[in-house]
Amino acid sequence: MSRLHLEINNQYKLLADPIEATNQLCGALDASGTFPIAQGELSVAFVTDATIGRIHGEFMNDPSATDVITFPANIEMESAGEIIVSVDHARSRADELDEPFSRELSLYLVHGWLHLAGYDDRNETDRAAMRIAEQHALKILDKISINTYFHITT
Repeated sequence: MSRLHLEINNQYKLLADPIEATNQLCGALDASGTFPIAQGELSVAFVTDATIGRIHGEFMNDPSATDVITFPANIEMESAGEIIVSVDHARSRADELDEPFSRELSLYLVHGWLHLAGYDDRNETDRAAMRIAEQHALKILDKISINTYFHITT
């Protein structure tokens, strides 16, 4: 992944070392060439609902917790962007949907990546295109079994 440099910040104490899984996920999406993003440093942070709620409030005037927040690339600063993921949200949503936690967390990272690739979900048409792209990206990840990599420690 020479065109991207990952900076991974795991602030979620129970998330078992996500570095390898994040590298694999981003590497697979980047190598596919299907959803290109800017080159440079890509920052990925794994946080709690409380932390993502503070960020959501500060930057989007909505203090509620959300699943993922993406900040766009800044070419002048050699930044490919920033993806902030709520692990709490992924855990609770995975339980609600009876889906594997790793799959839900992977979906959030994919969603953030797609925002960096130019996808949006502010209206129904864009949201539908985002959902199709998410499913396509998850199929790319299924080929390398990435969805089995993220784990919570007990």
